[in-house]
Formats: sequence, C-alpha cells, structure tokens
Amino acid sequence: MANHKSALKRIRSNETKRLRNRYQHKTTRNAIKKLRDADKKEAEGMLPSVISMVDKLAKKNIIHDNKAANLKSQLTKHVAAL
Repeated sequence: MANHKSALKRIRSNETKRLRNRYQHKTTRNAIKKLRDADKKEAEGMLPSVISMVDKLAKKNIIHDNKAANLKSQLTKHVAAL
C-alpha cells in the first residue's frame, strides 16, 4: 500500500478514471451493436452519434486512433450496404 498522501490520492483518482473509461467504452460498444442490428433508416440516424462516441474515446486515449478509424470505416460501410 502507498505511504505518501499524493500516492493515495493517485490511487483514488486512477480508480475513478478507470470506472469512467469502462462505462464510456461499454456504452459505445453497446451503441455499435445496436447500430449493426438496426434497419437502414434507423442506422443512418444513429451513425453520426456513434461515430462521435468513437471519436471521443480515441481523443481520450481509451481506444487507439487507428482502431477508431477502422470502426468508423466499418460502420459507415455497413450502413451504406443496408
């Protein structure tokens, strides 16, 4: 266990950030799954918000930039093919 005050605070803040990151990542994954199961009209409406969620994850380094680009490309192609 950490002895310094700053180290204890760092442990607390890291846990808070970890939980927030997990929540945001899981929410985005659920939105992606919902988008893939949606019909064309619904999927076209959801696509901008899902892409925005993916961009935010990449910006906060929760996912890698390349993964975000690949996801956006796949989702756009999927919606176009519906």
